[in-house]
Amino acid sequence: MDRLLRLSDEIGEKPILLPTDDGSCLFVADHAEKLREGFIFPNQPPGLTHLLSSKETMYGLCGLYSIPAPVTFFPRSREDVLDCLDRVSFPVILKGIDTVALLRYVGTRLAIVQNHASLLELYDKWETPQARNLMIQEYIPGPPESVWMFNGYFDERSECLLGMTGRKIRQYPDHGGVTSLGVCVANEAVNTLARDMMRTLGYRGILDLDFKYDARDGQYKLLDVNPRTGMTFRLFVDRNGTDVVRVLYRDLTGQPVAGAQPRVGRKWLAENLDFIAAAGKLADGTLGLKDWLCSLRGVEETHWFAADDIRPFLSMAVHSVRWMFRRNRSSAGNLARTNLQPRQSSVRDSLPSGMTLAGKPNRPPSQESMRQ
Repeated sequence: MDRLLRLSDEIGEKPILLPTDDGSCLFVADHAEKLREGFIFPNQPPGLTHLLSSKETMYGLCGLYSIPAPVTFFPRSREDVLDCLDRVSFPVILKGIDTVALLRYVGTRLAIVQNHASLLELYDKWETPQARNLMIQEYIPGPPESVWMFNGYFDERSECLLGMTGRKIRQYPDHGGVTSLGVCVANEAVNTLARDMMRTLGYRGILDLDFKYDARDGQYKLLDVNPRTGMTFRLFVDRNGTDVVRVLYRDLTGQPVAGAQPRVGRKWLAENLDFIAAAGKLADGTLGLKDWLCSLRGVEETHWFAADDIRPFLSMAVHSVRWMFRRNRSSAGNLARTNLQPRQSSVRDSLPSGMTLAGKPNRPPSQESMRQ
């Protein structure tokens, strides 16, 4: 905190503070009052950032506001897993509530489980009593192309000044990973769903959402909410080169924000992730070399490479090689010895008193309803 405020003094006036990952996003939310002494950033309703960042309470909000989402269970014990076995249809996804913590602990973010025995076996291996961090989620069939993204910025009145949609072409890991190759495509259903939800919640600021189309019932189901700048934000650029960060800047500095015309068909590539994702598909025969090369046609911007500033790309390449080397050396033994810090108590158990949300749900968002 002190370092940030000193930095604000060095810059002069009040610079804009822009979180770009989960940790910094929650830090700003927790210390917003103090940070406003030195910085400008959207005035979020108390507690909303935590509610949206937690997969558990986000799922509760979906239930309260009738937002389609895959059926999800949050077991607190092995007995809870046994209780839900009769209510799930396999395959299911076993994943971390805190995906980064699970990745550090077992080397993966999730697994698709095919039967009861495998679910119990994997739960026993992955869960830790001191840091309950596993959730069981309905598996929605479909390729990465069925995952749709929404990228937007909401002003002080929760009006969306810029909102665009796109879909994934490839992701890493293949099931439930981050976008490695995406394309900007208009989807009015996803656009409307995201705007209406955030307007009801009174959300303000930059937002990154993931939906998956469920062909079984024709619904777009909310998978993930990032109440911050997402990694793929440069995929979503209008015809004047404007993205959500530039819209935030103009709005917070009192400048007019013109209507946006999305660059439909624009492609964006994360080079290191897509190389790994494509290599896996090429190796197992699910992607041909010609198809891979054709998929790269039309890429207008990459995540790392820029001819006038090559250092980020070189740094990425070095880190990627190191990552692959460490991954190949990993074993079950050293993963088991990884020091996983206990997860903090759920947001549902520490909701701030007097928290208010714009709009009214079907019933008050009590702590008991969140637990249910």
